[in-house]
Amino acid sequence: MTVTEDIASGPARRKRAGGRAGGRIRAGTAVIDQMPWRIPENPDRPTEPLDEAGVEALHRGCMTILRDIGIEFLNPEACAILRQAGCRVEGTNVRMDEDFVMEMLAHAPASFTITPRNPGREIVIGGRHMVFVNVSSPPNAWDLERGKRPGDFETFREFMKLTQYFNCIHVAGGYPVEPIDIHPSVRHLDCLREKLILTDKVVHAYSLGAERVEDVMEMTRLAGGLSHEAFEARPRMYTNINSVSPLKHDHPMLDGAMRCARRGQAVIVTPFTLAGAMAPVTMAGAVALSLAEGLSAIALLQYINPGCPVGIGTFTSNVDMKTGAPAFGTPEYMRATQMTGQMARFYGLPLRSSGVCAANIPDGQAMWETSNSLWAAVQSGTNMVYHAAGWLEGGLIASPEKFVMDCEVLQMIQRYFEPATWATTPEDIALDAIAEVGPQGHFFGCQHTQDRYSTAFYAPIASDWRNFEAWSLDGAVGTAERAHRIYKAILEEFEPPPMEDAHRAALEEFVARRKQEGGAPTDF
Repeated sequence: MTVTEDIASGPARRKRAGGRAGGRIRAGTAVIDQMPWRIPENPDRPTEPLDEAGVEALHRGCMTILRDIGIEFLNPEACAILRQAGCRVEGTNVRMDEDFVMEMLAHAPASFTITPRNPGREIVIGGRHMVFVNVSSPPNAWDLERGKRPGDFETFREFMKLTQYFNCIHVAGGYPVEPIDIHPSVRHLDCLREKLILTDKVVHAYSLGAERVEDVMEMTRLAGGLSHEAFEARPRMYTNINSVSPLKHDHPMLDGAMRCARRGQAVIVTPFTLAGAMAPVTMAGAVALSLAEGLSAIALLQYINPGCPVGIGTFTSNVDMKTGAPAFGTPEYMRATQMTGQMARFYGLPLRSSGVCAANIPDGQAMWETSNSLWAAVQSGTNMVYHAAGWLEGGLIASPEKFVMDCEVLQMIQRYFEPATWATTPEDIALDAIAEVGPQGHFFGCQHTQDRYSTAFYAPIASDWRNFEAWSLDGAVGTAERAHRIYKAILEEFEPPPMEDAHRAALEEFVARRKQEGGAPTDF
């Protein structure tokens, strides 16, 4: 395999990640010509399936759950805080009145930024902004060479290189694959050290015990060369917590969320509600339950630190009623995402959704289900898309080929957002060119085309647009194999982004000390 770099000047959009600009990467018949780093803005009006009465009905349902049924907070500190706030607490059951919930939500910012160690990779969560996050948390990996296998540290590192390399991935979220060859007590130390060295993008902490969250906050601070005051002055990292549907928040998730909120770091609250299993079989019932679970935790965080950065997530889909298996990218998933987006705007909160599928390999099913999920994110006004690249088997597998294929879709979405695709200036309407070509000619050779041909249309990184004969003569390489070649080429030429020696030394020293101390407990 050869990898060549085109260093000739070209369109500004031809950029390469990994901290270096310019160039194209060729791997066999595949070409990476990726778009530059940017935070996309969604120009479209969101799809809103609910009328005014529907919004009110979902809101009433959500508030009734919070007031009359309650949410189980399996964390004594959280219960004590909510009792102090005036909520009705009986054992672990917490009930909240609408006035309290809405007062707390009024403190939450509609938009916020997260600034990693490289300020040029700052992201905006809220408004029309839309950021994409790598696949996070699968226990297994799959690729064309090695098949399915348990996650390991080297595969984790491969995915972090892909995360850094692709400009359309804005956040280095949770572990792209769980490295089970590292002991759980120190796994977070090795993983976050590598993540902070191999990427300069926003990072995430798992809320799985106090030590893990505190360690990640400190490692993020050290990698950025920040004082404690500078770290807490603005969001530098984030955590995502899930409720335990139905109607529960567990101890470690709440603990991590509260620790981040107190220090001004971002918290995304994402209930995981599968209609027909962990939630009512109807989408309205599942969404109402999900909203109640999410808003209850957000209310707690806003009481602890009014104005702390938070977002609400949706992970509402359905199960296969024949087998009980989770299904993703379904029509029901799309509608639930759109409905939750409409309600997130009603409450004034940024929204997180996901790019997900139930397929086991990167095939047609994988791509149509993921595309449904991603376009539902666009339609819903989602601000943060988790698992946007690399997800398979309902979150049990991470695949580098799927990662590359998903990045193709993400780039297409970003291109779709560009104003050039719907501009209506005289030059865009092109009456002079139409008159010049007339009914007998073609537009390939006219000056209007010549002036624009290199930037007029989206340039694919994994798609092959040749006809069958040309494709066959060149080896008849399928999409997954092309993606595999791209992934291998990226690893071959990857260079980590720069990090100051002093910052890296402080990070390494901290990791070594925490390992010597034993890391984190494993009985969370």
